[in-house]
Amino acid sequence: MAIFYKGILFLALSAFLGEGVEFLVNLILAKELGKHGLGLYMSILPSIYLLVLLSSFELPVSISKFVAEKEDRFHRNILYHAITITIIFTSILLVVAMVLIPFIPVFDGYHPYTRWLIILLVPVISFTSVARGYFMGRHHMGKIAIANFIRKSIQLVLLFLLFRFFQFDSEASVLIAIASFIGSEIAVFLYLCYMLIIQFQQLKRMPFSNLNRKAVRKNLMAVSVPTTGLRLFSALTGAIQPFLIKAALVRSGLSETIATEHFGMLMGVAASIGFFPAFIAHSLMTVLIPAVSKTYSNRDYSTLQKMLSQVMMLTFLYGVPAVVVFYVFAPQLTSIFFESSTAASYLQMLWPFFLFHFFVMPMQAFLIGLGLIKETFIHGIWSTIVSFAIIIVLSSRSEWRMDGVIIAMNTGSVLLALMHYLSICKSIGVSIFMKGLIQKNN
Repeated sequence: MAIFYKGILFLALSAFLGEGVEFLVNLILAKELGKHGLGLYMSILPSIYLLVLLSSFELPVSISKFVAEKEDRFHRNILYHAITITIIFTSILLVVAMVLIPFIPVFDGYHPYTRWLIILLVPVISFTSVARGYFMGRHHMGKIAIANFIRKSIQLVLLFLLFRFFQFDSEASVLIAIASFIGSEIAVFLYLCYMLIIQFQQLKRMPFSNLNRKAVRKNLMAVSVPTTGLRLFSALTGAIQPFLIKAALVRSGLSETIATEHFGMLMGVAASIGFFPAFIAHSLMTVLIPAVSKTYSNRDYSTLQKMLSQVMMLTFLYGVPAVVVFYVFAPQLTSIFFESSTAASYLQMLWPFFLFHFFVMPMQAFLIGLGLIKETFIHGIWSTIVSFAIIIVLSSRSEWRMDGVIIAMNTGSVLLALMHYLSICKSIGVSIFMKGLIQKNN
């Protein structure tokens, strides 16, 4: 448990610095791209995240879970098989991406080089995922924290230098924003792969035992495949959401340009501010997956119950004050990006979405650690169906428009958090009010 809390503290502190850098990144993007350019950038970002997800194949989750459950002498063998799987998978995905991406219409409104830049992410993300998963499983959270900080710092430096010393038209500016994102991922790849090579050399000097190749691949695939399915669904819906929202707004009577600007204010300004405290939730999620997996493999339900209680309390203690600050100081916070009362109202109305999102992330890590990936997937489907239905019904009406979008986002977040929480309580044998702990039978 000491390693668990130390990991959370270290990741949270470093992530706080990283989020500060991320805030500056979004500020530069808002100033340089403008409302319409920021809307275009935020619209294509979910599609990029979709490729990132496919490239990672959720190996950070499966490897960290497997490494945490196994003794040190098996780690070298696990890494060997994980790298083999990655090489095969990356080769296939790279060929598919090169064939399909040039014909995907989503990229039609962007610079022609955008497609080819994005393809670079496939090998970069794939091999970074192996290193990230191993260090997560070994609780080497310092390396993960440094990698996260490198990503955001490199992106900030690239954006600052390029926009400071060069002038670009609107199309090229969006391309530069995307290129800086990809450049930061390459920097993380170089760092983590270098650290993994050093770690692998140390493992070669230690006693080791082999695991059956099929057993290793089966264990990795047992987590990677369903978790990738879960994340793939989230990424697909995330990629669809911008276009669904803009289509609904256009149907309500807004022009496509105005709809894009409103989406840019929603996701580029309000969401950038509202998600700032999520660095704590990300830190909890990173540490919880291997910690819960190991504890659950030992059938230590009392520790799991204690961990859940403490995680929920910690989330409440930082989440509630954060959304209060956002609500009270929304005009001052959004004016850093744009002088717009509209963006401020979006931030204020989205407080339930942000608050419950802070709870969803660590609870999802709990569910993965408990092996409840199927339940997590089903919860995501239901919350998305409800959210999208509200967008279609309300946002396409002239009297609702963006209010309907915000109602949909809030409803989906609350529903998802409640379903996650009930499933966790049932699995580890605790009442929903964290009282009267139930003795869980093996």
